[in-house]
Amino acid sequence: MVYVDDMRAPFRRMIMCHMIADSQKELLEMAKKIGMAERWLQNKDTYLEHFDICLSKRALAISMGAVEITWRQLGEMCINRKKQQQ
Repeated sequence: MVYVDDMRAPFRRMIMCHMIADSQKELLEMAKKIGMAERWLQNKDTYLEHFDICLSKRALAISMGAVEITWRQLGEMCINRKKQQQ
């Protein structure tokens, strides 16, 4: 499953949020579908692995099945991932 949070962080002329997934494969597949370059993947192979995406890409990801979550839920997911890696 792929998830997008509700964070709104200004970056240049865009507003950004995060996109994460249950697996790297799912994350990269969605990234490709919405036109993101794999090289933009942040914190690759860690519990913090994600893409920063603009709101138009967020809307596109949702239209393709991504689940909307809060930024707090995303944080909890990352904490749980860290615990699983230990």
